[in-house]
Amino acid sequence: MPDEFSYDENLASTYEEYTRLVGLVAEADETAAFLARFSSGRSALELGIGNGRVAVPLSERGVKVEGIDNSDSMLELLAKRADGVKAWKGDIAEFSSEQRYHLVYCVFGTFTLLFKREQQIACLRSAAEALEEDGALVIEVRVPALDGFVSGQKTTTTFVDHENTFIKAEVHDPLAQNLISTSLWFSGASVRRFPQRVRYVYHQELDTMAECVGLELAERWGDWARGAFTDVSKRHISVYRRTSL
Repeated sequence: MPDEFSYDENLASTYEEYTRLVGLVAEADETAAFLARFSSGRSALELGIGNGRVAVPLSERGVKVEGIDNSDSMLELLAKRADGVKAWKGDIAEFSSEQRYHLVYCVFGTFTLLFKREQQIACLRSAAEALEEDGALVIEVRVPALDGFVSGQKTTTTFVDHENTFIKAEVHDPLAQNLISTSLWFSGASVRRFPQRVRYVYHQELDTMAECVGLELAERWGDWARGAFTDVSKRHISVYRRTSL
């Protein structure tokens, strides 16, 4: 990702506070419980491991978790939080590993931070090559929320409490399937700005890209509690397995 859209270096210092406010910390145990079903107490690789929000509770369930992230700051947070989770700096679009994992996973829309289709396919290919024969790839992706745009632009308030307000301004590029956004975090007298670019994908396209690299859909859920994926779901958790080529 270009530096100007590299959200993680700016957000790293306040990431734990941010994830707590938006409910992601509370959801981490549920996410880990879901993922543990596919790791079978063996090995797992997280793409975009960040500060270990999910990796740490998953490792506490007896899974040997490793991870990749492109942010030095995030990797430093992880190292301070847990010394039992191995992680290294790398690009999730282009990585290779001599080790094979029973589970490879990518959560919280990290996959869509790869804002070109070619990068997304490369990521799926790298993940497939890192899987054991009977392993699983789990990806969490938000369903594109494209309503409310006027002349390709939209501004929304995404979170408010008595101390904090999050406002997101977005520009939609439909030809590239890109959403270019700036999130503003107002807290007391301070304002923090976090730019981001994503390439949204619908579940049908994700399935097609997965098929291109030798993966096939095994399960799809609307949340980590294994609720149904429906036409009103705001995200999906998709589970892929290797095909016999």
